[in-house]
Amino acid sequence: MSVVEVRPPRPDSAPSRAGLLGRIGSAAARRFRVTLVLWLVVIAGLGALAPKAMTDLAGAGWQADGSASVQVRDLAQRHFGGAASSALQVVVHTDRGTVDDPAARSVIAEATALLSADHRVAGVVAPQPGATVSKDGRTAILLAGARADTNDMVRAADDLKAPLAALSGHGVTVSATGSSVLWSDFNEANHNAMLHSEIMSWPVTMAILVLAFGSMVAAGLPLLLTISGLASAAGALVLLNHLTPVSIWAMNFAMMFALALGIDYALFLVVRFRAALARRGDAVEAVAETMDTAGKAVALSGATVLVSLSAVMLVPVPAFRSMAAGIMLAVAFVLAATLTLLPAILGRLGRKVDNGRLPWARKAAESETEEADGSPRFASWGERLWRHPLRYGLPALVVLLALAAPLIGLRTAMPSITVVPPDASARVGYTAVQAAFGPGMPGTLQIVAPAAEADAVRAAAGATPGIAAVTPAQSATDGSGLVMVQAVPTVDPSSKALGATVDHLRAALPEHALVGGAAVENLDLQSALDARTPLVIGVVLGLGFVLLLLALRAPLAALAGTLTSLLSTAAAFGVARLVFQDGHGSGLLGFTPQGFLDGWAPVFFFAMIFAIAMDYTVFLLAAAKEHFELTGDPHRAVTGALRHSGRVIFAAAGVMVAVFFTFALSGPLPPKEMGVILGVAVFLDAALIRLVLLPVLLRLLGRSAWACPRGLARLLPDIRFSH
Repeated sequence: MSVVEVRPPRPDSAPSRAGLLGRIGSAAARRFRVTLVLWLVVIAGLGALAPKAMTDLAGAGWQADGSASVQVRDLAQRHFGGAASSALQVVVHTDRGTVDDPAARSVIAEATALLSADHRVAGVVAPQPGATVSKDGRTAILLAGARADTNDMVRAADDLKAPLAALSGHGVTVSATGSSVLWSDFNEANHNAMLHSEIMSWPVTMAILVLAFGSMVAAGLPLLLTISGLASAAGALVLLNHLTPVSIWAMNFAMMFALALGIDYALFLVVRFRAALARRGDAVEAVAETMDTAGKAVALSGATVLVSLSAVMLVPVPAFRSMAAGIMLAVAFVLAATLTLLPAILGRLGRKVDNGRLPWARKAAESETEEADGSPRFASWGERLWRHPLRYGLPALVVLLALAAPLIGLRTAMPSITVVPPDASARVGYTAVQAAFGPGMPGTLQIVAPAAEADAVRAAAGATPGIAAVTPAQSATDGSGLVMVQAVPTVDPSSKALGATVDHLRAALPEHALVGGAAVENLDLQSALDARTPLVIGVVLGLGFVLLLLALRAPLAALAGTLTSLLSTAAAFGVARLVFQDGHGSGLLGFTPQGFLDGWAPVFFFAMIFAIAMDYTVFLLAAAKEHFELTGDPHRAVTGALRHSGRVIFAAAGVMVAVFFTFALSGPLPPKEMGVILGVAVFLDAALIRLVLLPVLLRLLGRSAWACPRGLARLLPDIRFSH
């Protein structure tokens, strides 16, 4: 007796009845005006809030919630006059005389007045000889305590760094630095670079869309979805920001995903709509068929993307969680527009969807062969893969494994000061502090402990290898019975040796002492990311497999789709190690390698890459399942899937690769990392996995790819992709 169940094909005579998505799509098409008005209300209502996203969203949030260093920052803000890691540091340097000369003292007085007038500053601590005045007397540091939270302190840095720099003159230089200023400069530099890259990518995107669709009207539909989803998501982010801080980066990534998925979904639906319209002749019926087939794949793809990104919520980093939330909102709105607004527009346009056809596309359309039967070129490619699976599958696998091999030696760390431009305020001040006080001064450690442990804390810090100086214990300003001791390391904050110093110090300190400071917050953040990355990867893979299993009722096909997505991700990070850690091609891309990959890349970029890869996986496997349901023939399932989805995958990937690689040309390092990693991942996934390796696996598995144990089949929903 067979232990598996393979669904028989549906007889050709079986009546065709629209499913849920088909009914939704046809209802939207019949009620075009109602659908359009509802969407205009949503877009206008939320879109009116969208401009506030650039100013209202948060600039900080890069921290490991619950870590000892975050506790120290909170204690320092509450009990030590705002002397937390988020406080602003203002460096005053004179080339003539010392900071005690009248010109420098006048500048210090003006800077103090400027800082004191800001409501987010708790108080200003004047330069202290022997502590914040250099031995040569040429450099002094003002400390502006943090009265507000980290996000507001970044906004304070946005507002104050330029007026402070304007005080420079007559041989005196003023520059704001510190953690809050660093994040201000970091966000500004990267936001400008990403915006520039997005502007550069639009002409390329439009050109590829016109080539892919063959008509100007059809090419504009992805942009309609993008604008609808992005405007709505941006307004929703502003509203969400009133409940919990949302990172400004959420907007950047939401824009990118809205564009990417808007293009993918529109391509898939419009291509299928054209084919259905060529067969049926009635636009509403064509919409119903399109939504019952390709619409289900789009819905599954959207669910997979949302599930993949939801796993990022497991990382206790506010910036990560809000960025994931931003992308998820954009995906949700684009998906909603794809399932309602796009069918309504397609139903209204009918054959007008092909208005503005290019000459070569018009000639191909005259025979209607391409529209009714899909792409003959990709059908021919599918036949070739079916006849010679190992000839093409093995080389693709070897290339992917070779590119993934360098992943073994990948190192990650939080970025150094070099991620901001040389003329940025934070970097100028940082360099001046190091020159005047030593390499470890910008990474000064803060130790908070009960007053009774003050002597023990100072003794332990003084005896710790890697500590250059220890300050006297400072009592809390509110009588809380706490003291703060500051320890200056011997090395730069980005040095790997600092981590060992902090570990030794924590082991030697009394039980109730906590170690913090901006540099330690970075170390704790890196530790949190390292600890949660395996969990996030496991959850993403597991949930992705479950979703495919629920939709396909085919464990082997679902497993093949999931594991091949992991392979393209591994290859992309292998390339990232060669480029950003080892420096291959750094001259061409215009950056200086740090010797590691930025710490947030593995967990966050993995979720993004896997989401995009599963997008293509769903398109291909849904098309294959549709053809298997209709024919029961694994051969026709593979070739039919490539015929009807191969061109979509190829064109959508081309757009995304072009978009991502424009980020690789940006000035700052983080957008370069994102552009190269995501661009390589999408290219490899489309070219070697979805169009070669996955069809080969389906060929080798044959009918077993679509088989399901009877016991499992009784537990799974009966979802059909054929109409």
